[in-house]
Amino acid sequence: MSGYALTGTGTLYRLALRRDRIALPVWVYIGTGMVASTAFSFRKLYGDEASRRTFAAGIDGNGSLRALYGPIFDGSTIGGLTAWRMGVFGAVLAALMSTLLVVRHTRAEEEDGRLELVGAGAVGRRAPLTAALATALTADAALAALVTAVLLAAGQSLAGALAFGLALGATGLFFAALAAVTAQVAETGRAANGLAGAAIGLAFVLRAVGDSGSGTGWVSWLSPIGWSEQVRPFAGERWWVLALPLAGAALLTLLARTLVEHRDLGAGMLAQRPGPATAAPRLASAAALAARLQRGALIGWALAFAVGGAVFGGVAKGVVDLVGDNRQMADLMARLGGQQGVLNSYLSTIAGVFGMIAAVYAVQSVLRLRAEEAGGRAEPVLAGAVSRLRWAGGHLLFPLLGSAVLLAVVGATAGLTQGAALGSGTGQAVGRMLGATLVQLPAVWLTAAVALAVYGLLPRWTAAGWAGFGVFVLIAWLGPILQLPQWVLDLSPFTHLPHLPGGTLTAAPLLGITALAAVAALAGLAGLRRRDLG
Repeated sequence: MSGYALTGTGTLYRLALRRDRIALPVWVYIGTGMVASTAFSFRKLYGDEASRRTFAAGIDGNGSLRALYGPIFDGSTIGGLTAWRMGVFGAVLAALMSTLLVVRHTRAEEEDGRLELVGAGAVGRRAPLTAALATALTADAALAALVTAVLLAAGQSLAGALAFGLALGATGLFFAALAAVTAQVAETGRAANGLAGAAIGLAFVLRAVGDSGSGTGWVSWLSPIGWSEQVRPFAGERWWVLALPLAGAALLTLLARTLVEHRDLGAGMLAQRPGPATAAPRLASAAALAARLQRGALIGWALAFAVGGAVFGGVAKGVVDLVGDNRQMADLMARLGGQQGVLNSYLSTIAGVFGMIAAVYAVQSVLRLRAEEAGGRAEPVLAGAVSRLRWAGGHLLFPLLGSAVLLAVVGATAGLTQGAALGSGTGQAVGRMLGATLVQLPAVWLTAAVALAVYGLLPRWTAAGWAGFGVFVLIAWLGPILQLPQWVLDLSPFTHLPHLPGGTLTAAPLLGITALAAVAALAGLAGLRRRDLG
């Protein structure tokens, strides 16, 4: 029975790799690029051990930075500083990548009805789940291998580099197995992703609580993200800690395999509440329907941005206190994105990061069009008096205006907590942060417009919209470090944005990027209007 239950796993695994041949490398390369840029930045700015130890000593005495990034277990090496700076956020990225991959190839396939067609052939009951987990394992292994390679290229020890790579990969594998469970519990892909995302958020909070104080360290051991940092790369590696996420992944996988055998195809262990028999009058338009479909995601993103803004804004005082008379740290912050002062440098860097994250939401929102079309839900809407442009326009309001809402939320919350922490007046701080975050909008819109152009002109290559995002981000992060030619740097819209607060606001690049976004969006809409659906 167990052998038949896995029939077709290899075929489904190869199909998943083919479907994710663009999205999967983008995730892996972004994670690798983040680690590489951090390692080479530290190597360039802290070339001697004494300066690294001075920097690490300042971090250890700052509870807010420990809560955000974790403790520095060994600040004498570039690898130790990189593991501190990227350990937590690398683990979060691996977790997000893994959960989205697993849900995409399990619950989302059931929701769209494709898994029923696949299951009509010689495919075992557990094959889709096993293939999805194998796909996530491949992605996590690739991330671990490439992270190890870039740290070795930065001149770090093999043991530390391997431990860091394996810690990230093991964290991703744990959350892949957790997503396999949420895919059995929830009836929709969005709900499954929401449950898994909530678990990632809880793990981050537990880790932050454990790292923030001297008497709460035990709380970190309750978090899979805390396990990742407790491997302690470059600081006397604790290889045995890797057994925790791996054992957890094994247990969760067994649970998911048991659940998949005890539910009907298309159903979840938690049944959804039946909806009303007829639609409300407010859903009578295409725009209203799009709002109903997209509002949940926007609310979730807005809450995440609010929390993120509050956290990073509240840490601003810690950053200022850390720098003090440390000239090396001041130089680092100045190079990371600011022009006038340490605080401006930090805030402009944070604004840029949230701009890139907002671009993720914008691309995801645009690609909801493809999901509606591929799932057969767009055809009944378009069979009536609704034109394709009206249908698409209702959805495109969200990447256009929703991204503005997100950046306004993060700017407002970051300004409020920053002003409260520094005692400099919240009104002025909010205004400065709103300017810094909202100036990211043209780059966000262009990234979304590229995804729309690909969807409208080449629908089968819609996933390439993520590749455009990945290229833009990697150029912005790694381009200056690798000293790429200026014409290469100019390919990313994020490199043209003014560094606010503290920089000079010029309208020309913002208007130019917005114009390019309009051209790309019009090209995508023209393609959608002329091509066949499906």
